[in-house]
Amino acid sequence: MQTFIFGHRNPDTDSVCAAISLSYLMNEEGRNTIPKVLGHLNSETKFVLDYFKVKCPDYLNDTKVQIKDIKYNKKAIIKEDDSIYNAFNFMQKENITAIPLVDDKKILKGFVTLKEIAKYLVSGVKDHVLTSYDNIVTSIDGKELFKFQEEIKGNVMVASYQAKTFYEEIKLTNDDILIVGDRFKIIEYALKSKVKLIVLTGNHEFPKKLLKLAEKNEVNVILSKYNSLDTVNRIILSNKIKSININTKPTTVNNKSYRTDFLSLATKVGYTNYPVVNNKNECLGLIKVTSSDSYNKQKVILVDHNSLSQSAIGIEEAEIIEIIDHHNLGSIGTNVPINFRSMPVGCTCTIIYNMFLEKKVNIPKDIAGIMLSAILSDTLVFKSPTTTEDDIFAATKLAKIAKVDIDDYGYQMFKAASSIKGVSVNDLINQDYKTYSVGNYQIGISQVMTMDFNEIEEHIDEYVDKLDELKRGNFVCSVLFITDVYKNGSYVIYNRDAESIVSDAFDLNKVYEGVYISDLVSRKKQMLPALLEVVQKKV
Repeated sequence: MQTFIFGHRNPDTDSVCAAISLSYLMNEEGRNTIPKVLGHLNSETKFVLDYFKVKCPDYLNDTKVQIKDIKYNKKAIIKEDDSIYNAFNFMQKENITAIPLVDDKKILKGFVTLKEIAKYLVSGVKDHVLTSYDNIVTSIDGKELFKFQEEIKGNVMVASYQAKTFYEEIKLTNDDILIVGDRFKIIEYALKSKVKLIVLTGNHEFPKKLLKLAEKNEVNVILSKYNSLDTVNRIILSNKIKSININTKPTTVNNKSYRTDFLSLATKVGYTNYPVVNNKNECLGLIKVTSSDSYNKQKVILVDHNSLSQSAIGIEEAEIIEIIDHHNLGSIGTNVPINFRSMPVGCTCTIIYNMFLEKKVNIPKDIAGIMLSAILSDTLVFKSPTTTEDDIFAATKLAKIAKVDIDDYGYQMFKAASSIKGVSVNDLINQDYKTYSVGNYQIGISQVMTMDFNEIEEHIDEYVDKLDELKRGNFVCSVLFITDVYKNGSYVIYNRDAESIVSDAFDLNKVYEGVYISDLVSRKKQMLPALLEVVQKKV
């Protein structure tokens, strides 16, 4: 099973590049991993991937358990033209009480239960057959003698009268199926009447003198080792399973449906068994409600986060096998011990760079380039107080491999990232919006890197309105920081009720929407701690 590697929601350059780089490293070691992203890329990350010609990871909607992850019965399918006999035996073998019926292309055509089979055997039509020659041979454990048609349709008749009475009172046609023992005059009469099928019972041999007549008149012949009564009972079981009272529009479950939705459906509908289908209505098997607890969790590795609120939807249903992060410890817990690597550095890719060295795996130019980009992004080209000597060392080495100048490339990257033209207020705030818990309360912090605050300032009231919307429920405040890397400071916009919180947090004599605070660039070491300290006192 493949392991997904991904960063937090609203992905930034570090979370995306860390997922790609770590996946490369692990795959070089022989592991089977795939990098993923949980949201749309920002302009900076798009620039980075385009610059180094690295493919963007595919989007991952969630890690919730789907029907395809559950160990349902993939064998539990039978063709609609198969016999009742085969269907019943198969159900007994698989220990199931219902089975989906499909056509030759595996398209679901119906659903039948043991209860319906039992009803048919007790009160169904016993004197008519609609089946195939092979179904009859299988059902009566017979032997093929002559086969001229595959489909066998007709009225079942047992030769129980005396021969003379039979000739005089019974008119045989091509719609008749005759069950007969060693009554050869009646067999001859049946052959001349060109009946649909003769089943010779009692393990008798078919008379040689009548073989040519059977062949000439193209009469199907099967030999049965059972007596006439047992043969009749078995022939009834040769009928096509679709001929009984089947459910032609059963309640189905899509293989990509969520397990939780399936359980809700089962509670509402009340059935025990459900056909599993794909989007083409191809039947993939049968799922029991009782088998819903047996499933394979999606294996995942988290980078650049370790908090439930920042991770994939349904992360609690996945199997977290490893976490690589440089943030404070969050709310994610695991049932078993895992590899958890956390370092007080400015960027997750700095940790991954060290892992490359430890594993003695060479770093290609493109991987070096995106790892360098992540470090420059998270440390704001080493201006952030989160920057460590490890970050600078790793970035210097990676720049040589990527063959770029740190200052020139860093400027290009931030210039590409700073353009906010055409970006809506909602999208700009939410592109890197994170929530943090303070007891029973929460605060929201969004950080945007741009050198074009004027563009935001023209619409500042709209930003305040949106931050007011985000301050809902148990939220104490929602704050947007617009960070200008080259001025080395941030402008602050906040919801209308948070003026005193912002003022106290950053020790401002005068506070207003869009106030500029110099040397304020790090959410992790400056913005978040300052806000948390004030909020904790107020709540």
